[in-house]
Amino acid sequence: MSKLNGSLSIFNQLKPMSIGYDSLFDSFERMFEDSNFASFENYPPYNITKTGDNSYDIEVALAGFSKKDISIEYADGLLKIKSVKESKTEGQDENNQVIHQGISRRYFSKTFTVSDDTEIKGAELKDGLLKISLERIIPDSKKARTIEIN
Repeated sequence: MSKLNGSLSIFNQLKPMSIGYDSLFDSFERMFEDSNFASFENYPPYNITKTGDNSYDIEVALAGFSKKDISIEYADGLLKIKSVKESKTEGQDENNQVIHQGISRRYFSKTFTVSDDTEIKGAELKDGLLKISLERIIPDSKKARTIEIN
């Protein structure tokens, strides 16, 4: 049994004070139970930056990768960025040898949980940095309003 499934789970402590977030708490508990989560790697390094009130950028350092080497998929609230196995190093023939390989080109897979009210606006690979832009769209029904008392 996972530590987080017990009564000490932060999610179990928050559930009595939250309405309509059961699926969110369940998603986080599944994420923590995932054996890969506890031992996730820091490769490739990334930043998440808040660029405005409701906009964000995910920046992933991908030196040596080109657009065809990267796959970005979004489904069911999960944004997955992974490398695509290449068949041959571009520009390298049988006469060229790599003397030292300091730039890692190993397989990677990163997954980010994205809220339902967040849109992925686009992705750009420039100077070895993959930037994915996101924007949180707040519907009128979720914006703050004053309730009049009768």
